[in-house]
Amino acid sequence: MLRTERLNAGYGQLHILFDVDINVEKGITAIIGPNGSGKSTLLKSIFGIATVHSGSVFLNGKDITRIPPHEKVKLGMAYLPQTENVFSNLSVKENLMIAGYGLEEETLKDRIDSALEFFPELKNHLKRRAGTLSGGERQMLAMASALVKNAKILMLDEPTAQLSPKLAEKILERVQMMRDEKNLTIMLVEQNVKKALEISENAYLLVSGRVAFSGKACELLSHPKFEKMCVGILD
Repeated sequence: MLRTERLNAGYGQLHILFDVDINVEKGITAIIGPNGSGKSTLLKSIFGIATVHSGSVFLNGKDITRIPPHEKVKLGMAYLPQTENVFSNLSVKENLMIAGYGLEEETLKDRIDSALEFFPELKNHLKRRAGTLSGGERQMLAMASALVKNAKILMLDEPTAQLSPKLAEKILERVQMMRDEKNLTIMLVEQNVKKALEISENAYLLVSGRVAFSGKACELLSHPKFEKMCVGILD
């Protein structure tokens, strides 16, 4: 569904990604690597909020490299950054309504109802400001908003960061459910590398802005040098 070809990207003149080729298929694709390896930059460059120096991004065969983010949303893409992924000063319900901006009233209601069925924890907080929610609840609201938008490809940047182990497990369970029940294609950057690989079909390991491994997630997880590779030691 989504692929990059020789993607070189960064921020302004800063070069972080070097000739990155990835191919995102149906299911969950884990993007892992040591800190500073370019994982978040990869998501941002695909979505159009980092500087693409050269190379291309394709969605279903269409070159979308230079398409602005708001147009990519219309194509079914959703990017959820690690922080500031909800409108903190608005209520939960207002966040969901904004996610469905432009939809007909009945369609919007149906999508919000469906998202709340998927994330029932939000039902009792519809009038609360999003900024007062717990970290786990905010992540659920961000993912619920993606459902209201009817996203087909979801890019998640460390959705369990700063969450308790119990909440982190719940969030990753919902990620799997979004794949299985909502048929979403998901790119997952996740700090819990082993758990990310366990729930993913495919994986890419980035080291210093370059692809050091691409293949099945289970192959990387069982690699004899797995732990060294994850911290950037490739010898």
